[in-house]
Amino acid sequence: MAAGSTPPSPSSAGVTGGAAGGWSDRFEQGLHPAIERFHASFGFDITLLQEDLDGSVAHARMLGRCGVITEPEADRLIEGLELIRREAAAGEFQPTIEAEDVHFAVERRLIELLGPLGKKLHTGRSRNDQVGTDLRLWLRRRIDEIEPALLRFERALLAQAEAHADTLIPGYTHLQRAQPICLAHHLLAYIEMAERDRARLADVRRRVDICPLGAAALAGTPVPIDRRQTAESLGFASLYANSLDAGSDRDFAVEFMAAASLVLVHLSRLSEEVILWASEEFGFVSLTDRCATGSSLMPQKKNPDVPELVRGKSGRVFGHLMGLLTMIKGLPLAYNKDFQEDKEALFDGVRTCLDCLEAMAILFEEGLEFRPERLERAVESDFSNATDVADYLVARGVPFREAYQLVGGLVKGCLKEGILLRDLPLERWQQLHAAFEADIHAAIAPRQVVRARRSEGGTGFEQVRQQLDLARRRLGEGSPLTS
Repeated sequence: MAAGSTPPSPSSAGVTGGAAGGWSDRFEQGLHPAIERFHASFGFDITLLQEDLDGSVAHARMLGRCGVITEPEADRLIEGLELIRREAAAGEFQPTIEAEDVHFAVERRLIELLGPLGKKLHTGRSRNDQVGTDLRLWLRRRIDEIEPALLRFERALLAQAEAHADTLIPGYTHLQRAQPICLAHHLLAYIEMAERDRARLADVRRRVDICPLGAAALAGTPVPIDRRQTAESLGFASLYANSLDAGSDRDFAVEFMAAASLVLVHLSRLSEEVILWASEEFGFVSLTDRCATGSSLMPQKKNPDVPELVRGKSGRVFGHLMGLLTMIKGLPLAYNKDFQEDKEALFDGVRTCLDCLEAMAILFEEGLEFRPERLERAVESDFSNATDVADYLVARGVPFREAYQLVGGLVKGCLKEGILLRDLPLERWQQLHAAFEADIHAAIAPRQVVRARRSEGGTGFEQVRQQLDLARRRLGEGSPLTS
């Protein structure tokens, strides 16, 4: 230090007391103000404060038990960290951009509280393994929050399915009328998707649940630490076996965002259907005032804003997935500053996923009402029973392809005449093929068409009741899909 100079104050000198803020005396100058703002992550990684405190408490306790510091010193460090936690809860812990990130912010405050003892906390670790630990702790907790959100959404679908176990709805392929199905069967398909989402997230959680703490900057540390002790204290299931991998792995973040993207894919598909169903052209559902908005110009309008927003927000999560993949694809081992970009993507991806799940759960709990009478009219006014005419002939020994051609020609004739299959008299049926008998009209009635789909997993009413029972058991137990 030059003669006559004064030591820098803790508020301006960073955690180490050097003139260059948070860095060692290798640096003589501080960052350019614009670069300092560009470099800082405190504005968003303060989200990790609780996890940073948890990790630091576990690290301090381990240092004491391993004899790296004394037990009383470890106790004082933990007391200081818990005081910071209380200050944060009271709104009294408010670091500025000079702290650079949440890790330095905590350490700087600890030094202010405990003096030189606070500088011992970072022994045997780096910000590289520290941030990796914080992020895994945070994401593990958020996955545990998404699980009940998925369950709520599924239970909202199940309640609607149970209420409409006997309601019919047109089934579509290529967005063209295909065959009548049970409405409950349609809704249960989305429960199956959500069950896969739950199973995927449970699988991702297993790979989040690996502790990098103790890998230090990239090569481990000569300090006699006990990595297993800190991992166990933090509830991790296992440790990273390679210190280079521990500091540079973000596969878990990509995997989570891929799983979250599929959640949003499923929500977006359902949203698209609700939007169609709520239109005047379909009229299959009516929106309640709880989940719809009006037009600023057209007083008659009731807009499906909830599913439209969910459909739109899916793109945010997909974008975060591509951003994470692009960020890591060219990075050499081990830690690189690029990893700072993983947090905002994860934070927003989790928040968007949770918000959309909640919104869609509320929509199905109280935001829409199905219109069975409109649905009934819809399934009775098309040719979606044509396949069943062919099946009728097949059951009487006619080869399927022959039956298929006969029915195709019949439909063509009905379209020209402007009538439906149900309108044809028995004589016309028997002119087409001798196999037709008086029961043909009953056989192609929409409810009989649905009832006849008895194959396992089909839309037949008995099969749907079995599917409802299975869904109740799954959602009652809260266990992920296993088969």
